[in-house]
Formats: sequence, structure tokens, C-alpha cells
Amino acid sequence: MTFRYIFILGMLTFCQYVLAQNDSIINLKEVIVSDLQLKNFSNTQKIIYLKDSIINSNSSSLTTLLNYNSNIYFKENGLGMVSSPSFRGTTAQQTAVIWNGININSQLNGQTDFNTISGKSFDNIAVRSGGGSTLYGSSAIGGSIHLNNDLEFNERTFNFLDLNYGSYNTFGLNYKLKTSTQKLSSQIVISRNSSDNDYKYLGTNSKNENGQFHNTSLNIDFGYKFSPKNIIKFYGQTFNSERHFSLFNASDTKTKYEDFNTRNLLEWEHLSQKFSSRLKFAFLTEQYKYFEGLNTTNFYYGKVETLVAKYDLSFNLNKKLKINSVFDFNQNKGNGSNINNQTRTITAANLFLHHKVTSDFEYEITTRKEVTTNYKSPFLFSFGMKYTPTSFYKIRINGSKNFRVPTFNDLYWQGSGNLDLKPESSIQGEISNEFSINNFSISATFFKIDIKDMIRWLPGNGGIFSPTNTNAVAIVGVETGLGWQKKINKINLLFNANYTYTKSENKETGKQLIYVPFHKITFSGSLSFKKFTIGFQHLFNGEVFTQSDNNPQKIIKSHNVSNLIMDYYWSKKRNHKIGFKVLNLWNEKYENVENRPFPGTNFNFNLTFNI
Repeated sequence: MTFRYIFILGMLTFCQYVLAQNDSIINLKEVIVSDLQLKNFSNTQKIIYLKDSIINSNSSSLTTLLNYNSNIYFKENGLGMVSSPSFRGTTAQQTAVIWNGININSQLNGQTDFNTISGKSFDNIAVRSGGGSTLYGSSAIGGSIHLNNDLEFNERTFNFLDLNYGSYNTFGLNYKLKTSTQKLSSQIVISRNSSDNDYKYLGTNSKNENGQFHNTSLNIDFGYKFSPKNIIKFYGQTFNSERHFSLFNASDTKTKYEDFNTRNLLEWEHLSQKFSSRLKFAFLTEQYKYFEGLNTTNFYYGKVETLVAKYDLSFNLNKKLKINSVFDFNQNKGNGSNINNQTRTITAANLFLHHKVTSDFEYEITTRKEVTTNYKSPFLFSFGMKYTPTSFYKIRINGSKNFRVPTFNDLYWQGSGNLDLKPESSIQGEISNEFSINNFSISATFFKIDIKDMIRWLPGNGGIFSPTNTNAVAIVGVETGLGWQKKINKINLLFNANYTYTKSENKETGKQLIYVPFHKITFSGSLSFKKFTIGFQHLFNGEVFTQSDNNPQKIIKSHNVSNLIMDYYWSKKRNHKIGFKVLNLWNEKYENVENRPFPGTNFNFNLTFNI
């Protein structure tokens, strides 16, 4: 890619706050959600909301959805394989994933594999940039991803069915049933995805061997209004998957990996004029099995059960001032092939304040303190403000202290665990400028993050790797974006663009962290006329280093990947459609991890029924 082309794309993508994604995801008169902290105490930070229309028009893969619609860079070991994020130059363990208000990052390795979550299982997804540990605990340093299911209380029954089939015998099914009255709300979501994933490697005679996968997820959500002031809600999710790990060489032993995760959340909500209280109980399980051979019954495994109890009490002092206290209790019980039975208990107290001083100015203060026997937790805080001096301009400023706790693997791995580890901690700040004029929306967010006590697994005596607190990291960057939409007669036009620059350096060596690109660009556009819609997506990832010494011979080259999307709505109400996608339109040869190439041009057909 020439410098001229990069410069043109950079100018086109001069901002990141997307106009089509700028609406609120919560309407308290009709919709009840569990993650109210996202709405009430995140007004001073940048959030991108991905509604169901965006989710349904993209792949079921959460990695693909966020790759083309956010600033997050993904390190993916080939199509459908292990996928880990780098949010604002941080590590995968420093990005929190929040399911209906509950942190679901793995207690074993501290991160979430984004290819173990089906994006179409959720009604909306939010990307919250910057520190959020005061609200969501460990890992929310770079940012957080929020997976939300809505409960609607109105007289409505709704069916949604999406079927797709594509290259490499790739199959997907997503079915959603919602039914509700003024008192009762329920929904069921079923997702199934599978692929032989045996694509050819461009420029070679080889193909992706042993790369097949399949996964199934089931969501069951329920809500009942005993009275206008009392609501009980239940959210349940089960995910099961099997992935065969692609081979580096044809002679390698074929292996596979199984995931089984369950999530259950019961919540009671009481509302009054001045007070509101919410009591939550959650029970989460995560389990994996790793088979070193396909024909063996022996496997390595790990399992953790998590119990969460949370009490949330909110008090409105007046129409402008809100105080919120939260007390929560977490207990993790884990064991596995390399971890003996271990239990960890964490208790935490939070205090939040939101003050809307005038119609133009508001500020937020949030704090959190945790207590546990495994490590000493720092006092966490966040302060932010939002000022809207004109109808077309607003500015947000936020500063915070955040952290990430050591995982079960870090603490208890047999022969390597380190019980003396300290949590990683960070001090960070950001300032965001947003402009909205007629059909245009433009923004630029500047951020700085300082991280200390980074946990790294390093070789010790005898060459045995063990975790230790080591590096300090300095991160600076900018996220910019542009959104535009226009209706001309019967033609609807939409354009979104994002550009991210991230410098993430080890303070000791002055080297860029591995798998953190300096540049990422995405842009998309669509044209709709009567029953036809045609869309285009483009992703540019800059080169990344694969070794900590930044050896220029050990890099993943930059790449450009484009997708073409065509839809035809064959019903009068535009609720049934047939679609066709051309993925990797220009047959780009690329990879995100060494020797883990992605497929060339491939195709996908889909049918959608919306009743």
C-alpha cells in the first residue's frame, strides 16, 4: 500500500463517532435492561452502540462484527480460531467483556475469546472506550464490550430467522422469538454456526487442514412485572463449541479444543420516586478440554464456577443529582489438570455520583475498593465531565485509575504460579471533541494510558516460565471518525469511517508492544433504493511486530480487506430479504498471526425472515 493511498484514507477517515450508531440503546418506558451503569455513569466517555440492524447485517462472529465497526484490533489465529483483542494498545486481558452488567472474562486466563461468542445472540452491543474498573472491576483498562439482551413490556410477538450458507461448507442459523405483554416479557435465541474451514492458502498448494469448527448457543430471558415498582428478571445463556486447531505443517498431530460455558442471572428491581434498588444473583461456569490427538480420550481441562451477589441502591437527591452505591461479592472455585482445587473470594464497595449542573454541563465521580486475600487491591476512581456549549459541539473529559487482577493460571498453575503477584494498575485520561452538523457527525478522541506492574510469563531457573510483575507501558493515541447519512428522493445513503493511531511502548525498552498496530482504518457505505441495498466494508490494519525487540524481519505485514454486501427485500414491509456477500473482495493475501493465513475471496448467501 503506497503512502499516498494511506494518506487519502486517513483524510477520509478523520473521525470516529458514528452518526448511525449514536442513539441511546435504552428506553425505560418500554425496555428493561440489566446494565444501567452503562447508561447512568458513562456519559463522560465515548461509547459506540451497535443496534440489532447492524448486528444482523454482519457475520455472526463477534470478532468480525467488532473488527469492521470499532477501533479494536484483533489478533486472530486464522478464520474461526482463537481471537483476542487489543483495545487502545492494551493486552487481551485488559479488555473487559460485560454480559448484561456482569463481567465474564475468563478466571483462568483473564481474557475472552471473541470467537466463542455469537454476536447475533444479543439485542445490542456497546463498545465503551477507556477505563471502567470502578464500574466493572478487573480488566476494564483499555475498554469494555457490553453484550445486552433487552426485555420489552408491550403487546407484541416477534419472530426472526436468519439462515446463511457459504464457502467451505459454512453454515449459520439464528432464530429469535420475543413475546411480551404489559406484565410479561420473554425471549429465546438459538444460534448455530459450523464450517469445514478448509480454504486454500493463497499463493501455495496448501490448505487450512484440521480447521473445522462448530458452536451452538442458547439464550433464554424472562421478565415479569409484579407491579409498576417491582420487576423480576432472568437471563440465561449456554454456549458449547468444538474447534480443531489448524496445522502449521501437514505432518503435525491434529488437535482439538472444546468450550462449554453457562451464564445465569436473576435480578429483582424495585423502583420508587426517590429510591431504586436492584438485587442480583449470578452463577457462571467456564470449562475447556484440550485433546492432543483426535483419536484419544485423554485431555487437559480447566473449570471455574463463579458466584456473584450484587446489591445496587440508587438515590435521587433531586432531578439533577443522583447517588448510587453498589456492594458485590464474587466467589471463584477452580480446578484443572494444572490447577488444584482453589477458591478466591472478592468483596467490593462502589460509590457513584452523577450531577447534571445545568442543561449544558454535567460531571460524574465513581469509586471502587476491593478486598481479597490473594493480593492487595488499589483504590480505584474515575472523574469525568461533559460540556455542550452549542447545539452542534460537545466536549468530554475523563480521568481514571484502573486495574487487572492476577488470574487463576497466574496464581495457581502447578510449578509456575506466583502467589506474590500484584494487580496491574493504570492511570489514564482522555479528551473527546464531537461535532454534529445537519447530516454529519465528526469526533476526535485523544487518550493517554500509563500501566505499571504488567504481568508477564518469563523464563526462570531451568527455563521454566512463570508470571512476574515486570514492565511499565506508556500508551498515547487518537481515535477519529466520521458519519454521514442522507436521503435523496427514494435513495438512502450512509457512510461511516474510523481511523485509530496507537503508540504503545514498553517504557524500559522504548519498543512497541507486539500485535499492536500503529494504524487501523475502517470505512463502510451503503445505498438503498426501494427493495435493494448495496453496501461496502473496508478494513486496513497496519503492520505489527511479533517480537518484543521489534525486529523488522519479524512483522505481520499491513493488509486491506474489503467486503461487498447486496440485499433484496422481497416483502412490502422490507422484513424479508435475500442477501449475498463477497468477502475479501480483492483476494488479499493476509494473516494476523505468523503462518495462520486467512482465506481469499469467498462467498456467503443468507435468507432473513422477520415476522
